[in-house]
Amino acid sequence: MSICQPAMGNGFIKIHAPYKESFSCTEHWDGQFKSLGDALGTDCVIQKLVDVEGRVFQRTFRNQGFENTDWFGFGKDVLAPCDCVVEAIHINEATNNPGMMIPGRASSITFRNKDYTRVLLAHVRDIRVKEGQEVKAGEIVAKVGNNGYSRNPHTHIAAWSEDKIPLQIQFDQTTLGIKTRQEIAK
Repeated sequence: MSICQPAMGNGFIKIHAPYKESFSCTEHWDGQFKSLGDALGTDCVIQKLVDVEGRVFQRTFRNQGFENTDWFGFGKDVLAPCDCVVEAIHINEATNNPGMMIPGRASSITFRNKDYTRVLLAHVRDIRVKEGQEVKAGEIVAKVGNNGYSRNPHTHIAAWSEDKIPLQIQFDQTTLGIKTRQEIAK
């Protein structure tokens, strides 16, 4: 298979960045997970530039990362992926300690856009929307959490078409690094 061809013929979806801060993502490769909500999903972690003895590194946590509050993203705003409707919400009250998991379904929000594409945001906390609510892309909908099958604070993002075909996530480049760009401009 040529590297330039779409993987396994699956489609793509372009969505708003999940955060205002700088972040990195690790994609679930095609075939790694079979279930909707996991297949072709991506796990995104907020990063911060850290100065260590005059050397600057992009890091995801301070200290050893053993506490959720060590992670730069824990409790940060999670943004709506699109102009859409909140279709479903699941709450998991447990909060994992970094490096350890409490098995169970993660807190999540499922969004539906006008063509019935679904986008899922999972491992979130402090959900600020309700089922049936209309939201705009970039609106704050929750905070970064660490629950369900999660080893550290992050947001899992997945999408699928109306006919339940997993979609690969692309972020609208104009929505990336909003906070970082604003800080640099000062």
